[in-house]
Amino acid sequence: MISSRRRFLTSFSAGGLMIPTVLHSIRELSAEKKLPISCSSYNWTTFYKRQGLNWGEDLDFCFAQFRESGMTALEPSFTTPEEVKKYQPYLEKYQISMPSAYVNSVLHEEDSANESIENVLAIAENLKQSGTVILVTNPTPISWTDKIAKSDDQVMLQTEKLNYLGKKLKDMDIALAYHTHDSEMLAGAKEIHHVLQNTDPANVNFCLDAHWIFRGSQNSQIAVFDSIKMYGNRIIELHIRQSKNGTWTETFGPGDIDYSQMSNVFEKDKIRPHLVIEQAVETGTPNTLDGIAAHQISLKQVKKIFNR
Repeated sequence: MISSRRRFLTSFSAGGLMIPTVLHSIRELSAEKKLPISCSSYNWTTFYKRQGLNWGEDLDFCFAQFRESGMTALEPSFTTPEEVKKYQPYLEKYQISMPSAYVNSVLHEEDSANESIENVLAIAENLKQSGTVILVTNPTPISWTDKIAKSDDQVMLQTEKLNYLGKKLKDMDIALAYHTHDSEMLAGAKEIHHVLQNTDPANVNFCLDAHWIFRGSQNSQIAVFDSIKMYGNRIIELHIRQSKNGTWTETFGPGDIDYSQMSNVFEKDKIRPHLVIEQAVETGTPNTLDGIAAHQISLKQVKKIFNR
């Protein structure tokens, strides 16, 4: 019996032919606009929180609202292999695909790195059954709240472990996408640069989270576009979030980052990432819409700006 993953790849291939490699297939599918625009579960976590709800507590309710928003593809965040199995019945019930998934990792200390890699690979084994072709990981910072840069030794070890993890995932036909927040921009952005300068592009791709690059460089749009200029050939996924005057907006649209210009750069340079909406809310974000209405607007705007 053909696997669900194989059905996923076959359904998106030109002329019904299997696409030779995962990385090639993702970029070609994006270029043909056949890979669906995805939405991160993180957004919904923040919208639910401000409504006094808890995303994931009632998965049937959560997936029903997600589907009502018009979204057809989800990028969830997983911490254990068992969580993947819990999502599967609802993905099938609401006809939601999962081309990508997000998993944190701890890779800057030897003991924790090996344990973390084992967990990521165990999660990936379950993801294979869901047609997932991209696994996004953000190596955990030393602190989520304090601005503490990793040491050179920690960054070098993390880079080595990322390359190893990427190779193991590639052997499973899953592409690893390296994701960053703002802490990676500390100390001359040595962490992001060392990772992308010293890993094999065949093993480690780049998930550009434009707004975390923006925020980590003291709200610099220059830094965002320079990152694209330097690492555009590594970008396999784009996380999309907008802000105004540094604060996340309730819906995606015009703001601090010129996404129309970004779309033009992508088109010109043939950069074809998987698009993932991550328009979350934070303190100071206007509170006028629920998650369903906000995501309906964001999805419409993303389709318009990125010609999808």
